[in-house]
Amino acid sequence: MAQSRKTPANSADKFKRYRASKQSRGMRLLRVWVPDPRRPEFVTEAARQAELLRGRPEEREALEFIEAAFEWPEA
Repeated sequence: MAQSRKTPANSADKFKRYRASKQSRGMRLLRVWVPDPRRPEFVTEAARQAELLRGRPEEREALEFIEAAFEWPEA
């Protein structure tokens, strides 16, 4: 009995079908590179920017936006 092996073409076909299925439901594949928050440089830069905002009107505006946009769990 011969065993069937997955070939790259079969995998590619499967991925194409998967993408087509998602697209037909109004979804779009999006790949984004973002800064890695585990890196020390990220922590340093985040702290620097937070210090620049501390006490400024923009800080209050940002915090109000987060409050309005996020559904906080009941405590």
